[in-house]
Amino acid sequence: MVERSDSVPVEVLEELVAAAVLAPSSHNTQPWLFELHEGEVDLHADRIRSLPVNDPDDRELTISCGCALRNLELAAGEHGLTPTVSVLPDDGWPDLLARVRLEPSSDGTYSDWSAARTARRTTRDPFEADRVDDGTAGELAASVEAFGVTAHLVEGEERDLLADLVAEGDRVQFADPHWRRELASWMHPRRHGEGLVVPEIVGLATRAVVSAFDLGRSTASKDHDLLADAPVVIVLATDHDDAAAWLDTGRALQQLLLLATSYGMQAGYLNQPCQVASLRGRLQQLVPDRRYPQVVLRLGPLAEQLPATPRREVDDVVITPTA
Repeated sequence: MVERSDSVPVEVLEELVAAAVLAPSSHNTQPWLFELHEGEVDLHADRIRSLPVNDPDDRELTISCGCALRNLELAAGEHGLTPTVSVLPDDGWPDLLARVRLEPSSDGTYSDWSAARTARRTTRDPFEADRVDDGTAGELAASVEAFGVTAHLVEGEERDLLADLVAEGDRVQFADPHWRRELASWMHPRRHGEGLVVPEIVGLATRAVVSAFDLGRSTASKDHDLLADAPVVIVLATDHDDAAAWLDTGRALQQLLLLATSYGMQAGYLNQPCQVASLRGRLQQLVPDRRYPQVVLRLGPLAEQLPATPRREVDDVVITPTA
């Protein structure tokens, strides 16, 4: 049995979970559950919220949980706690992705990322045309190195090649009726607290159109331009392609997103070349040392702050501790 650390009030643990769930996730599925102990938080994958067509190996599900894990780590520091993370601590329990042990901080120093965590958004809109200086772009790329993740800044001819891969990915995905139906199934009014938000009045019609019609050509054209015109484009890649690497990718991604937000930037994802198996190998050729590509994101400033996407209540993501 694991030796428990000194008790942390349950109210504090719940505040850490409330910070964790502000992380991004594919289709805003929020595929995480948290088990609270005295001085520990266990992070579980909620595989009921998986996307079997878009994400058959739960790779992006695990990355999303890694983002939530990083939020929890940083929030612990803001509460005067030192988090010690054990990744995949039980070989016989693959849904247990991480165990975070919490101890009182000995030095009392921490970085406060709470404002960036609250202000972070995901966008499908184009960015303002402002150029991001090379120093800032380099700092964003370097922010992931502590997690064993590589951030490859995509420029020049590589940017054109990647934009073509994104467009091809759109056409492949929208041509698949199973993929379209899965996407449509996660389009909900805001009151649902999850999924891709669509207006209440036109939501049913939107889902019907997405499910029934191949919108690949028009989406491909839009996404090609979004990537080509973005101030910064980054591919996150890892040396390995397993659950541990995916968790590290999520932790690194969240750290990068918070840093970008602190500089007045937001992110949009164009992960199609990572999601379509036939394209991932081609994307891998653009990455130094042919590392495994995990995330494609564009970064830049927005003209105005977007509303936050909805989240489930903390009570809905906290589970009863197992015996």
